[in-house]
Amino acid sequence: MANPLTPDVLVDPVELTRVLVDIESVSRAEKVIADCVEDVLRQTPHLSVERHGNTVMARTDLGREQRVVLAGHLDTVPLNDNFPSTVVDDLIYGCGTADMKSGVALALHIAATLPDPRYDLTFLLYEAEEIDSQFNGLRLAGEAHPQWLRADFAVLLEPTYGVVEAGCQGTMKATVRTHGRRAHTARAWRGVNAIHAAGEVLRRLDDYRPRTVTIDGCTYREGLNAVKISGGVAGNVVPDECAIEVNLRFAPDRSEKDALAHLHEIFSGFDLEVTDSAPGAMPGLKAAPARDFLTAVGEEPAAKLGWTDVSRFAALGIPALNYGPGDPRLAHAQDEHVEIGKIRDGAATLHRWLAAY
Repeated sequence: MANPLTPDVLVDPVELTRVLVDIESVSRAEKVIADCVEDVLRQTPHLSVERHGNTVMARTDLGREQRVVLAGHLDTVPLNDNFPSTVVDDLIYGCGTADMKSGVALALHIAATLPDPRYDLTFLLYEAEEIDSQFNGLRLAGEAHPQWLRADFAVLLEPTYGVVEAGCQGTMKATVRTHGRRAHTARAWRGVNAIHAAGEVLRRLDDYRPRTVTIDGCTYREGLNAVKISGGVAGNVVPDECAIEVNLRFAPDRSEKDALAHLHEIFSGFDLEVTDSAPGAMPGLKAAPARDFLTAVGEEPAAKLGWTDVSRFAALGIPALNYGPGDPRLAHAQDEHVEIGKIRDGAATLHRWLAAY
């Protein structure tokens, strides 16, 4: 198959978005799109290109004093009768339009059309962001090639609808268990019902009042919710165990250790097991490239209410922001789409920021 990504296509970020959307790349099936991206970037003389799995890295080496990363994931969630793309008026519909092939299009457009940027640039187009973190291409590339992630500042081209979303919340999932004693329901007084005991866990969740935290002008809203409950043995058995899965979204001023202590405080007296955890990221607004980027955008930043891979950069001491043309409210929806005007505005903003050397 001929590569639909050509140097001419990379000049137009709108056409580039549609071409990317029309390359199917559900998580764990990104080889074709990674091949196409690698091939077209190797045709760009001012870039050096490497690859790890289905993650492609390209970079300039111009001797600038600072380096900026533009990063985006190549994978999408499974198709939902929304492939290939369609265009209706000012909207491009299709799987991945918002999350986040329009953002990837901005990175590739800048890579191809800006040979003399004010900063040295690294472009990281990576696999498997939409699934379990063990497969995440940014994580795997960072472990195998840590030098790829070294930079003074990073922009993750996640959907933000053209607004800078600073940092991200941390996330922690845990299982709270209640215990009882089995008995036949005909002689229920001989047992202790663990599902009934879960009522106290749910009451604490209902009474919970989450914090609102403002950091560098960005307001993060925490949240703690039950997301799944399971228990029961049979229709005639008093159950001896019930499991309530909870998810804590915490502001980036809390560490994972702090978040765990908070959960233990809330669910004191119950068994609690953490099943997944990822730290948040502070806003990252104080680095010089970040200040220049905010000037180019021309709008005040907002807090990122959710977890993104900016956390991986923050863990390395690299300030990072989220910025992309897609609307995050449309991510993973059957009618997922992106506004053509937002793509053009995003490309213009990145040019304004990076070409001012």
